[in-house]
Amino acid sequence: MAPITTSREEFDEIPTVVGIFSAFGLVFTVSLFAWICCQRKSSKSNKTPPYKFVHVLKGVDIYPENLSSKKKFGADDKNEVKNKPAVPKNSLHLDLEKRDLNGNFPKTNLKASSPSDLENVTPKLFSEGEKEAVSPDSLKSSTSITSEEKQEKLGTLFFSLEYNFEKKAFVVNIKEARGLPAMDEQSMTSDPYIKMTILPEKKHKVKTRVLRKTLDPAFDETFTFYGILYTQIQELALHFTILSFDRFSRDDIIGEVLIPLAGIELSDGKMLMNREIIKRNVRKSSGRGELLISLCYQSTTNTLTVVVLKARHLPKSDVSGLSDPYVKVNLYHAKKRISKKKTHVKKCTPNAVFNELFVFDIPCEGLEEISVEFLVLDSERGSRNEVIGRLVLGAAAEGTGGEHWKEICDYPRRQIAKWHMLCDG
Repeated sequence: MAPITTSREEFDEIPTVVGIFSAFGLVFTVSLFAWICCQRKSSKSNKTPPYKFVHVLKGVDIYPENLSSKKKFGADDKNEVKNKPAVPKNSLHLDLEKRDLNGNFPKTNLKASSPSDLENVTPKLFSEGEKEAVSPDSLKSSTSITSEEKQEKLGTLFFSLEYNFEKKAFVVNIKEARGLPAMDEQSMTSDPYIKMTILPEKKHKVKTRVLRKTLDPAFDETFTFYGILYTQIQELALHFTILSFDRFSRDDIIGEVLIPLAGIELSDGKMLMNREIIKRNVRKSSGRGELLISLCYQSTTNTLTVVVLKARHLPKSDVSGLSDPYVKVNLYHAKKRISKKKTHVKKCTPNAVFNELFVFDIPCEGLEEISVEFLVLDSERGSRNEVIGRLVLGAAAEGTGGEHWKEICDYPRRQIAKWHMLCDG
């Protein structure tokens, strides 16, 4: 039997082969590790975020990240219902409504197809027994319209209410508004949108998109609020504010609608409703409240110290309840604003305590051309804040504003505090 011989070249090739296999093994291991990390990251991003409501805007959900874990376009309705995860009782999260093959939301066949049918639905909402459950103040705020307001037609708001017992969700669909007044005198039209608040807690504040140049806007937007029990519906009220967008100044307020939900029965399904839009701030107090301000002029350093101490007797910003006030401080030199500051927001109180100090550098000698403006505003999430009251302190100011200014000029380095009545902003 011949002996087996191995050449030196074959021994030299063995380390090369081992090196190649090791390189392939290393590449495979790194690729596998990267794939696992990507899978974990994608699974985390697909978790449903804890939003409080779903906003359905003309068939397009504003939270597209939910499409991966929710309904897909063109899927079978029955299979989708089976595959839906169970909704916890007290959880607040998003969900998508049913879509058709094109990704649009199918329109439901409403019982009332004409304006006359909608009007016939409305009187049935409150029976004789149900009227007693509605508070007198709520009815007055929503139904008491003066003769001047009746002459000034502000239009009609159409919407629907529904409660989803399976998901424990309260659904509000803002359909359209008709006959709105023209807020732009040049184009004789408006750019309307609607803000909605659930009272009395004001935790849920939403708004529609702006529709350009129309007096009969068709919004057709659905807001779904999770975590609201059916037994709580009777204690709530819906407050709609209809506004016209203004790019160059504060948005114009067209009117408002208040709907107490006490006595409204949603167990039979979707309910169509319409209400006349009334002028806002009908029941608003004539007084703007008071503001306690402390001033000190340092002539040596040429600085002005302003302390916003307190506010009291602030009126309700609207029928929705208490304001969330804060104070904006503007410093003017020769009628030109040179500096601005603002306090923190105080939640739901007519008597706010700020105790915030601001120091302004005065660009000139003396205070003859200096004035300070105080604006008390109501903080509104997602929209422009409304001015509750205004105060101006300066040499040309009238009343207590002028007196306070004269005192700090006569007694520099002395901190002087005074209460001032706020006027309309």
